[in-house]
Amino acid sequence: MQAVQWNDPAVNWAQYDAAFIGTCWDYQDQSELFLDKLDEIAAAGVRVFNPAELVRWNLRKTYLRELAERGVGTIETLWLDFPSADRLSQAFDELNTDELVIKRQIGAGASGQLRYNRADQLVDYAHRAMVQPFVPSIVEEGEYSFIMINGVFSHALLKRAKTGDYRIQSSYGGYEEKVLPSKSDLEAAHQVVESFLEPPLYARVDMVRGHHGRLLLMELELIEPYLYPEQSDQLGALFFAGLIQKMSR
Repeated sequence: MQAVQWNDPAVNWAQYDAAFIGTCWDYQDQSELFLDKLDEIAAAGVRVFNPAELVRWNLRKTYLRELAERGVGTIETLWLDFPSADRLSQAFDELNTDELVIKRQIGAGASGQLRYNRADQLVDYAHRAMVQPFVPSIVEEGEYSFIMINGVFSHALLKRAKTGDYRIQSSYGGYEEKVLPSKSDLEAAHQVVESFLEPPLYARVDMVRGHHGRLLLMELELIEPYLYPEQSDQLGALFFAGLIQKMSR
């Protein structure tokens, strides 16, 4: 195995049998170049994991609409292109909430994310946006991440924000711990990956608890998720077995 930079023009991709998308956390601001590179790698006869067509689908968070149509529980969302402050102000009533979270449709690591309540001064949003009601459990309980390898559960994390924040990413002071999920919570995560005809090689299913007590899908990370290997003693073996199985088809 060799680590290479995805946008390094000197890489001879044809020398590889397969390419695994790792920590390419700069793709969101050059998404078309990134997708073109995946197509180029695949055209060289290299198996890409996860595949370029799946990455293309997962790149824009509008994939959540399709998963909701498949029966996956998701957070109610307004999909707005470059919404003005006036348009955002209407969203409070449309979503029946006093607090909003605005995210980029193509984004990662909470970049460009905003949180507003009704008393705040709103500003125009310079990206295609997804607008959601703030889910209190993200602070009260935290966000769950289920690591799935080829449809098989590996391990789960509960990620929490630091005091006074709601963002659970470590770059904002968030922290995580390994947890043993309940049967019903694990079933909710399995429902997400089972909605595909063939499970992805790797997936991180990020979920939060809704007001009714069941988990809702926050995001399905299929492109560059951190899989928290230090919290699992079986991730490597599962990943290798899953990769061999995929390569044999």
